[in-house]
Amino acid sequence: MRSVFKRIMGRGKRRRYVALALALLAAAVAAAGSYLAFLKPADDVFDPKVEFREPAPAPAPPPKRKKRAKDFVWPVYGYTAARTRYLPTRLSPPFRRIWTKGGSKLLEFQPVMARRTLFYVRNDGVAVALSAKSGRIRWTRQVGRLNASSPAWWRDRLFIATLSGRIVALDARTGRVRWANDLGSRSESSPLVLGKRVYFGSEDGTVYALRARDGRKVWTYRARGAVKAALAYSNGLLYFGDYAGQVTALRARDGKVAWTTATAGRAFRRAGRFYSTPAVAFGRVYLGNTDGRVYSFSASSGQLAWSRSTGGYVYAAPAVADVPGTRPSVYIGSYDRRFYALDARSGAIRWSYAAGGRISGAATVVGRVVYFSNLDATSTTGLDVRGGEVVFTLDRGAFNPVISDGRRIYLTGYSSLYAFEPKRHKERRSRRGKRR
Repeated sequence: MRSVFKRIMGRGKRRRYVALALALLAAAVAAAGSYLAFLKPADDVFDPKVEFREPAPAPAPPPKRKKRAKDFVWPVYGYTAARTRYLPTRLSPPFRRIWTKGGSKLLEFQPVMARRTLFYVRNDGVAVALSAKSGRIRWTRQVGRLNASSPAWWRDRLFIATLSGRIVALDARTGRVRWANDLGSRSESSPLVLGKRVYFGSEDGTVYALRARDGRKVWTYRARGAVKAALAYSNGLLYFGDYAGQVTALRARDGKVAWTTATAGRAFRRAGRFYSTPAVAFGRVYLGNTDGRVYSFSASSGQLAWSRSTGGYVYAAPAVADVPGTRPSVYIGSYDRRFYALDARSGAIRWSYAAGGRISGAATVVGRVVYFSNLDATSTTGLDVRGGEVVFTLDRGAFNPVISDGRRIYLTGYSSLYAFEPKRHKERRSRRGKRR
């Protein structure tokens, strides 16, 4: 009897061990599921059904007319209202430096340009007007104690949103203050001027539409998070991302929401923050996020078209261009120390370049060259958009480096500005001099 009892008890213990093992296995499976569901960042997305508008074939060029330098305008951060950062031109390296405007204060954002004058705001809140021909200062004006944005030019006025919590309108010819409004919070959102209105965001999440003539409020919208980036515009809608991880499209007319969408690209299904200024092209909205991804949304509905992971924060704003001989592409840098050319339709990597340092500022495409700055090396690099080969380097730069009028490039270093023109211009002048 005693041996029978032992056998029965032994079988009971084995059953308990088996049950315990199964319970532990189930717990492990559940934990793995929890990891996949909450701890592991979401996978990248590609939805081929989302609308993409192929660029129309370029029309035949009109007869050449020599455009005077004073007629050229680079009015806002990003060049166009859609913030695409692309200037079609034949201008390309090699360059020679023609002037330098040195300084000691940080220049985080590049200038705008109109009437042969460069307008920019130093980090200490001083607005500067500089001759694009000579680099000489035309006027300066203190507009705040701290600034981190580009001004906007419109009809000989400059509009500047400051980290001192003010929006200021200056006479672009003299620097005289035309009007100024106190805001509810700080702003580093580079203004956009359209249809006699000024649009920008602020750190308390308020998006403003003000009358350009006198600063009178037209409408406001309150986002869920800080709106630090500039707003982009296309087809009646304003686009922006915020620090709550949402992307929103507002009707420029009245500030009503056309659509809003959220991201959840980080662990625990959290959203990253949007510091990146969006660019709108090909029926899509493109922007980077601190979750390490670049995103593409439908401009009409907000549907996610694709996301592309990098290995670090994406603070930078994209440049989006359809350069002849290439596919429509998104050019953007990351804190993973690489610069990317992404297919604008699919997000596939066309090529990437190992920069060797973090990239925080926006790129600009001028002709067939895309320029960006390296924050760690404080340098600027120009890459051929067709394959990513280096065609320009300068040991100056930090954030948003280049604008152009098609004749020269104007490069923003850490605290100085530089003007470059093609070397062949000097050779032509030299040949003309010899013939005389």
